[in-house]
Amino acid sequence: MTIETPGKTPGTPAEGEIRDEDLQEGGLASDLDDDWDDDDEDEDDGLDMLPPPEAPASVPVDEQKTGFFAVIGAPNAGKSTLVNRLVGSKVSIVSPKVQTTRSRIVGIAMHGPAQLVFIDTPGIFRPKRRLEKAMVQAAWSGAGDAGDGLLMMIDAKRGITDDVRLIVDGLKAEGRRAWAVLNKVDLLAREKLLPLAAEVDGLGIFDRIFMISAENGSGVDDLADALAAIARKGPWMYPEDQASDVPLRFLAAEIVREKLFLSLHEELPYALTVETEAWTEKPDGSARIDQVVYVQRESHRKIVLGAGGRTIKHVGSAARTELQQILERRVHLFLFVKVRESWADDPERYREMNLDYPR
Repeated sequence: MTIETPGKTPGTPAEGEIRDEDLQEGGLASDLDDDWDDDDEDEDDGLDMLPPPEAPASVPVDEQKTGFFAVIGAPNAGKSTLVNRLVGSKVSIVSPKVQTTRSRIVGIAMHGPAQLVFIDTPGIFRPKRRLEKAMVQAAWSGAGDAGDGLLMMIDAKRGITDDVRLIVDGLKAEGRRAWAVLNKVDLLAREKLLPLAAEVDGLGIFDRIFMISAENGSGVDDLADALAAIARKGPWMYPEDQASDVPLRFLAAEIVREKLFLSLHEELPYALTVETEAWTEKPDGSARIDQVVYVQRESHRKIVLGAGGRTIKHVGSAARTELQQILERRVHLFLFVKVRESWADDPERYREMNLDYPR
């Protein structure tokens, strides 16, 4: 077993619906100034988009390498933050809340001659509800798609929890081995790191152990170097400037869901989902995006809207700003909040979330 320590830190709403545009005069679709791309700034939530990836100099096909790796772990271990850091741009939404990631997300990183393809997965735990079961199924399915390696993220501050042991037992049952990635080591006293690494090694399934901070980047370059070293010789599977295979409609819905998680805090009803109903290209080069936020109860709808519509207005503004940064053009975002009590039992909603519907 090898322990790697980090180096230096590097539409028109139906009756009774409320849409974001109705909450302020002129609406969010028309409140942008002429130099929006210079002056619009999102609030500093510590989860801003990372710099866009730089495409490497052209690499001859016979020198190219490709590796497919799945990133698994307990909820809130930092999987999406790591994938975003490795890719160099935001492909997965991030929040301090557990169960933020609901489906498999593919992120693509260029590292010298190697193209590293990462499968970001939902957290693995003991599910109770149908949606939770679908998320855990997606995580194990993603682990099975890792043709070149499996990274298991462990929150160093929490240590070896019941969820960690659950995942280890699952891997042992399948005869799988992995690399352990101890994340958030910057939050743990240095004298506790080696004992924790020894305890992780004692679980018996890890070939290497890395210590990183996905948040500040410490140790991530060493991890990327190691992954590139084991990537297989062969042509890249994606264009070198592509960061993900996620459709923009899905990413736009995910960004709104992320802003809901960040804005609602502990009030958040986790039983909500966001869907992009329409994406319209405008003659002036802008895009109109119509989205629906589905909640299960009227009380949840009121929380999402906020007093006087202030919460949904804030969410829409933050999401619109980030979408404009991604698309590099003006965005008209229309948000509708609907009550649909049984959406979590509707197979169509699962298809929109890229999840298999558990029977």
